[in-house]
Amino acid sequence: MDVGERTIGVAMSDPLGYTAQGITTIRRKNLAIDLAEIKKICDEYSVESIVMGLPKNMNGTIGPSGEKAIELSKILEEELHVPVKLWDERLTTVAAHKAMIEADLSRAKRKKIVDKIAAIYILQGYLDSLSNK
Repeated sequence: MDVGERTIGVAMSDPLGYTAQGITTIRRKNLAIDLAEIKKICDEYSVESIVMGLPKNMNGTIGPSGEKAIELSKILEEELHVPVKLWDERLTTVAAHKAMIEADLSRAKRKKIVDKIAAIYILQGYLDSLSNK
């Protein structure tokens, strides 16, 4: 998941855990509704664990956005009873924008799917780290 102030990008891995595919972008409303949307996706796809982007500053420190992500990860674990793994998301949004520009998507289309694409980059980075072990 790529969690932002207004949206949450969601990606899912294939059954073997090799590739990440974008699923949806959740428009954030409030914590209860956001949790219900995430739970619905977890139930639909039989999610065993969640990989959530951890925003870090370029020097590796954790700022206010990172603290919010850590807080949300704890809430998700408590409410959904699913382990949440935090993954460094530095430059994933930049990479997502670059890929969409190279694909010649309009600015309006990029705005609608950037969080979903960033979620793919987050999950794929995590999956790649598992295969490198």
